[in-house]
Amino acid sequence: MRTWHRLFSALSVSALVALGTGQAAGQPAKGHDVAAFAPCSDCHDTVAAHFPNNPHARLGDSKAVCESCHGDTAKHLANPDASTIAVPKGAAGAKICLGCHQKSPEFDRAGHGFHAAAAVNCTDCHSVHGSPATAPALLRTTPSTQLCESCHPAQKNLFAKPYAHHLARGGMECVSCHNPHGGRGEHNLKTTSAGELPCLSCHTEKQGPFVFSHVSGFEGNCLTCHEPHGSNNPKMLIRARVDQVCLECHTTLPAGTLGAQPPSFHDLRSARYQNCTVCHVAVHGSNSSPMLLK
Repeated sequence: MRTWHRLFSALSVSALVALGTGQAAGQPAKGHDVAAFAPCSDCHDTVAAHFPNNPHARLGDSKAVCESCHGDTAKHLANPDASTIAVPKGAAGAKICLGCHQKSPEFDRAGHGFHAAAAVNCTDCHSVHGSPATAPALLRTTPSTQLCESCHPAQKNLFAKPYAHHLARGGMECVSCHNPHGGRGEHNLKTTSAGELPCLSCHTEKQGPFVFSHVSGFEGNCLTCHEPHGSNNPKMLIRARVDQVCLECHTTLPAGTLGAQPPSFHDLRSARYQNCTVCHVAVHGSNSSPMLLK
């Protein structure tokens, strides 16, 4: 499962579409030309001209393709008015898309994911009839991060911080960690069936399992200590000093008592104890030390 998750997370959107349609990304659908989409192409010639290269064209001719989304064309042919043909939009349009795409595990949560709850639908990001030649998966723009940034400016600004993940380096995109159609984790994050975060797809040395684990997903996870997009602090920590991060969980209670998670008994007023990782070096987990000393 972990091996598959790493492979799955590394795939780009274009590769996912290729898997779903059975054709290589960027390759035209074979066996169809503009004439296959008559009589729709008689009026909608601009759409039809690009449609043979559209992955939807693999469904067949206009009877199979156009009517699957727009309904029976006979009434529209008799009266070529916009009112006589279905134009899927919004949630109703998304329902039509999911009629086919929800069969893939990539879309199994699309109907109730974060974007669906925010009234963001398929056509807000995808151009169903065609998209720029360089855009995979019928996206309206390329790279896909531009689409994400158009609605998530706060996250975009985090990537400009001194310590940050670098988009477009090594194939990293927003969709490397997030499933825009509805991830299993919080914020549409991709996770394995074991609940592991996508961080471990790249940072495999932190994965374990360890004999003595620090965080296990129950007490905390990577995001408990690290900012995932960008931070002003080294190692993308949530706080400027290491001890401040540790004290989020390892607190010192009033005199005469011990702290919790587990107890912290050092006098943190002393500078010698204010850099926890000098001694507790195995902060992600250890196979030999229950105190994570090595």
